[in-house]
Amino acid sequence: MRRSTLLSGLLLLLIPLVTAGCGEKKRHTETAAPVVKGAALELARMTDIPDLVEAVGTVKARNSAQIAARIPGTVKSVLVREGERVGRGRLLLTIDAAESMAGAASAQAGVEEGQRALEEALARQSLADVTWQRFNSLYQEQAATRQELDARTAERDMARQGVARARARLIQAREALRAAGAVAGYTKVTAPISGVVTAKSVDVGMTVFPGTPLMIVEETGAFRLEAAAPESLLGKFRVGEAVAVEVTGAPPMNGRVAEVVPSADPLSRTFTVKIDIAGSGLRSGTFGKAAFAAGSHRGILVSRSAVFERGALTAVWAVGTDRIARMRLVRIGKTVGDKVEVLSGLAEGENVVIAGGEKVVDGARIE
Repeated sequence: MRRSTLLSGLLLLLIPLVTAGCGEKKRHTETAAPVVKGAALELARMTDIPDLVEAVGTVKARNSAQIAARIPGTVKSVLVREGERVGRGRLLLTIDAAESMAGAASAQAGVEEGQRALEEALARQSLADVTWQRFNSLYQEQAATRQELDARTAERDMARQGVARARARLIQAREALRAAGAVAGYTKVTAPISGVVTAKSVDVGMTVFPGTPLMIVEETGAFRLEAAAPESLLGKFRVGEAVAVEVTGAPPMNGRVAEVVPSADPLSRTFTVKIDIAGSGLRSGTFGKAAFAAGSHRGILVSRSAVFERGALTAVWAVGTDRIARMRLVRIGKTVGDKVEVLSGLAEGENVVIAGGEKVVDGARIE
C-alpha cells in the first residue's frame, strides 16, 4: 500500500515535466520556418495584352520556277534528280524534237538563198548603172534616142528595186533563222534560277507537248508563309507589319507582311496574307501559323517560369509583404512571348517566384 502511494507521487511529478518538454518542442517547430535564399521575384503587373487571331497556312519558296515544255518531242535525257541543287543556266534535260531541228536547217538554207539572191541583184544593179551611163553619153552626143535612154533608166531603177527586195528577203530569212534557232534551243531545258529541284514530272522516253510540266526549281534561303486569315481582318493589315510566326520543325520567328490579297474566298471566308520569313529549319510545303493582332485588353502577365503544375492543378508561388511564400492556384490564359496571362488567382502588385522555385515550400521565407 505504501509502495503504491510512492509510485503515484512519482507519476504526478513526471507529468508536468513531460508536458513542459512537449510544449518546448512544439514552440521550436512553429518558429523554425524554412528559409530560401537566391529565389528571384517578379511583380505581377496589369498591362495591355494583344488579342491575337491565328491563321494557318503553308510555307512556300519566295521564288519558284515551274518549268514546262515549249515544244513537242520526246524526253531524251534527264540530268538532275529531286533534291539536287542547281545553278542558274545549268542543263536540266534535253528533248528530241526532229521537226524543230528540221525547221532550223530549213531556215539556214533560206538565209543562204537570200544571200545569193542579194548578190545577184547587186550584179544586175551594177550592170544597169553602167549601161545607163553609156546610153546617157550616147544621148549627149545625139547617138542615141531619148526613148533608148528612158528604157535604160527604167532598167536601172528596176535593178535598184530588186536590190532592195533582195535585202528585205535576206533580213526576213535571218529573222526566220533566229526564230527557228530559238525553237531548236528549247530542246535544251536549263534552270532559270539557282535553287533546289523540288519536283520532277518526266522521265526519259516520255512524250511532251507545249505546256507539259517538267520540273520545279525553288530558290533556297527565301521563304514565304501564305496564310488564310479570317475575312473579318480584311483591311486591317499593312505591308511591312511584323507578325509572330510558328512553323513546324523551326523555332518561333517573326515575319513581315509582304502582300495582302484584297479579295476573300467565298467558300472559306478567308483571304490570303503572304508573310516573308527567314530562319533555320524552313522547308517548302511545311505547316505554319501566324498570329495577327486584333485589338487588346487589360490583364495580368507573369513570366512563364513562374507557373508550375501539381498534378492537374496550375499554381504559382505568391510572396506576401511578410516574405512568406504561399502556393496560389491560378487559371492561366494566353501566352505572350515569354509571359503568360493570369486570368484568376493573382492580384496586381503581388510578387511571384520566377527562379529558384524548386527550393520553395509552402510557408517558406524568401530572402
